[in-house]
Amino acid sequence: MFKKFDEKENVSNCIQLKTSVIKGIKNQLLDQFPDIESWLNHIMPKKDPVKIVRCHEHIEILTVNGELLFFRQREGPFYPTLRLLHKYPFILPHQQVDKGAIKFVLSGANIMCPGLTSPGAKLYPSASETVVAIMAEGKQHALCVGVMKMSAEDMKEFSAVVIAHVMFEECPECVSFITPVKTVVPGSTLVLISQD
Repeated sequence: MFKKFDEKENVSNCIQLKTSVIKGIKNQLLDQFPDIESWLNHIMPKKDPVKIVRCHEHIEILTVNGELLFFRQREGPFYPTLRLLHKYPFILPHQQVDKGAIKFVLSGANIMCPGLTSPGAKLYPSASETVVAIMAEGKQHALCVGVMKMSAEDMKEFSAVVIAHVMFEECPECVSFITPVKTVVPGSTLVLISQD
């Protein structure tokens, strides 16, 4: 979705959101990602400015203090950016691909069922159209964010997950391998999250 992203060419405008709109977005995020509830005020602090960056192809990016947090296409569901997912890995259900699928996933290929059902892969129960974090065998952080196209029980030889956001896409703030991020562990006390 963000391949060859250039801010000057792809961004059409940036709008600061009103409090009522922010509340609506927070409610939508809570409906979509129930595990984010206790951390939402840390991710989107009340007094920090929240903006929507509108891009070409009807893509909207939700930002707080210039940090890209979520994106969506048209009025569809929100997807967390990889940087946010690496900080809060528990906000999405996980699916794990085997080592052989890693290079294909990083190049943006959709994940076929054998990539999730072969040895080394782990297929966790998920319903169709669920936004998931794609992990890899032997790796700590998610490779991409995707959408389950069929339930875990129904997988055969079709595209199992359609990729929405890949690690090596050229979105300036989305490329989470450039600067290390601190991972928040559920049950821990969050004092300060800093990129420094």
